[in-house]
Amino acid sequence: MIAKRKVFRYESPLGPLMERLVREKRACGYKYDTPACVLKDLDHFLCGTSIQPNELPKSLVAQWLAQYPHEQASTHQRRIILVRQLARLMIRLGFSAYEPPKGIGPRRSYVFSPRILTHAEVRQIILAVDSFPPSPKSPLRHIILPEVFRLLYGCGFRLSEVLNLKIRDVDLQQGVITVRQGKFGKDRLVPPSMEMVERLRIYAEELEKRTMARRDPDAYFFPSARQAAWGCTTIYHLYRKALLQCGIPHGGRGKGPRVHDLRHTFAVHRLLQWYEEGADLNAKLPFLVAYLGHKDFTGTQKYLHLTAELFPNLTARMNQQFGGVIPQGW
Repeated sequence: MIAKRKVFRYESPLGPLMERLVREKRACGYKYDTPACVLKDLDHFLCGTSIQPNELPKSLVAQWLAQYPHEQASTHQRRIILVRQLARLMIRLGFSAYEPPKGIGPRRSYVFSPRILTHAEVRQIILAVDSFPPSPKSPLRHIILPEVFRLLYGCGFRLSEVLNLKIRDVDLQQGVITVRQGKFGKDRLVPPSMEMVERLRIYAEELEKRTMARRDPDAYFFPSARQAAWGCTTIYHLYRKALLQCGIPHGGRGKGPRVHDLRHTFAVHRLLQWYEEGADLNAKLPFLVAYLGHKDFTGTQKYLHLTAELFPNLTARMNQQFGGVIPQGW
């Protein structure tokens, strides 16, 4: 069953072209959900102008791109790319449109600096989450949260992947979790540890006892009180509460430790475990790439360099043992 995408109604004179752009991108295999939402913002802006059909003048593009002076560089670049795509479609169809040149706008920062937690810190966080009591707004959170956080660290899932799991996605007989429409629009199979599978079996049985009925396969595996998916912001605030309870300092929003750093921590800890076990890292890396849902080795190689930065005394031994597994000049 494919999740329904939100359909926006574009009402400006360029609305039909925006709809065509969305259709073309999705026909090429792109999810194009966030861009479709940003297009709605552009559409709303254009509705308040005197723009004519089938034209996109430079003056209006400049006005729209300057609307949010304090937005992040990545968000601003996303809007530039979007209007560039729309302009290229219009030019291809023979219409007049201004295409923003490459190189304009603030530069995006690609600094990769996650906070890798120690094994002791992970244990502290899990114990803190285990101690959360039920609340009037979340009467089942003491049952749900321990499993959510164990999956984040134990399998390296992205938070949205865990929160959007449906019952049909969690095969407790075969011990396999199916992530549908992940970050790059692809499904993937993730086998948790047997200990984790057993915990999930107990969790599923407990929820059925409490609802006194067999749950629908399309229901969320981790339901909120409204039987919807948990919100990422809610999990983030509970994570901050756990960090405070553990005495682990937090640098502020966006600085970490972030919930997403549990995924990074999983990858680094897995590499270290393989090294300590004497496994061939060159042979193991493809498994980590597939497990994490990366498109290629590029994303996974970052963890090799991060491991080298955190444990410089291991780098020479790792390269000597595994033939330069950490590329130079990263």
